[in-house]
Amino acid sequence: MLELISLHQCFGGQQRFYRHDSTAIGLPMRFSVFLPTHADAGPVPVMFYLAGLTCTEETFMIKAGAQRFAQRHGIMLVAPDTSPRGAGIAGEAESWDFGVGAGFYLDATQAPWDRHYRMYSYIVDELFGIVTSKLPGDPRRAGIFGHSMGGHGALVLALRNPGKFRSVSAFAPIAHPSDCPWGHKAFGNYLGPDRQAWKQYDATELMRASRQPFPGGILVDQGLSDQFLDTQLRPEAFETACREAGQPLELRRHAGYDHGYYFISTFMEDHMAFHAKALGA
Repeated sequence: MLELISLHQCFGGQQRFYRHDSTAIGLPMRFSVFLPTHADAGPVPVMFYLAGLTCTEETFMIKAGAQRFAQRHGIMLVAPDTSPRGAGIAGEAESWDFGVGAGFYLDATQAPWDRHYRMYSYIVDELFGIVTSKLPGDPRRAGIFGHSMGGHGALVLALRNPGKFRSVSAFAPIAHPSDCPWGHKAFGNYLGPDRQAWKQYDATELMRASRQPFPGGILVDQGLSDQFLDTQLRPEAFETACREAGQPLELRRHAGYDHGYYFISTFMEDHMAFHAKALGA
């Protein structure tokens, strides 16, 4: 059952928050939805936003300022939580960059994480199905974007499911998690020591193995004063992989901008317009 937790008028549309029992996760999950007024007339394009470490389904909707542009283009926005809650796994809340709030948008294969930490299947299959059947999202016009860990997730989900997601963009994504401390910690615990298994959740590795999966291009924005740029994000690795794969990529580097939502909100209008064009909104 899909339970409506709250509803708020926003730029003429509706900001909603939902809860449901997830079969993929095996626990209750929450997600947020912005519905533009266009949805009153039938299915509308839908964009999935994946948030970063420590965030929830509420973070993006409060901080990014995206609803104004979603209403303008007639696009539904969907933001899931970033990880399971209430799994009761020992140590899951000890680190801010692993466990609760840090699901990394993958399906864990290692115990005890493999029972509930299945965010990849949750978003690609279960949540996508809910949004396009119980809510007025058009399954033929879906895009995905995200920030940091969520930028990693957006790139990975899009590259692995180009028939499901027609457009993809990212803000300061963890672009090569197999080669950074955050990725080593998450992948090592969730997926185990076999680095071959890591490649299926690494955007740079997926791009290296592909050939122009998004001919319409990929948009990435990166702040040059981002405190995580040199140690965690590796956009240059993804840029090289795109060039070698013949994948059009617009990687915009911005002097003075850091990793937070001041940066994200500054360029949100550009990302909404990018997806609107690709989705025919």
